[in-house]
Amino acid sequence: MNLNLKLFFDSKLDITTMNSIIKFFLTGLAVLLTAYLLPGVHVENYGQALLVALVLSIANVIVKPILILFTIPLTVLSLGLFLLVINAIIILMVDYFVPGFSVDGFWWALAFSLILSVFNSMFSDLTKESKKE
Repeated sequence: MNLNLKLFFDSKLDITTMNSIIKFFLTGLAVLLTAYLLPGVHVENYGQALLVALVLSIANVIVKPILILFTIPLTVLSLGLFLLVINAIIILMVDYFVPGFSVDGFWWALAFSLILSVFNSMFSDLTKESKKE
């Protein structure tokens, strides 16, 4: 029995899966911390923050590439700054779909996306896999 568990937990796929789960929970924590810092963003509890993290990741995978594709000329003219507007629009869209999460306006959504990015980059250092030489 112990040998089977050892083989299960030693595989590379399981470490990757565990890192993904940890990143998900850390993203929920980042959402909660960002909402705590910004008075224009409100999250009821950690469960809602996890739901925001889930819907936000789905929106980033499905909606964001479509918005980027349609706004290539604006993005080029603004030297890429329009991508910040796209991030704020996605945050406002998540606000619409997730009960218990509210953003008071566009500028709060923009600030939320910037601060959330900073938290996520800090937390990503915690979940990096060490390279064995």
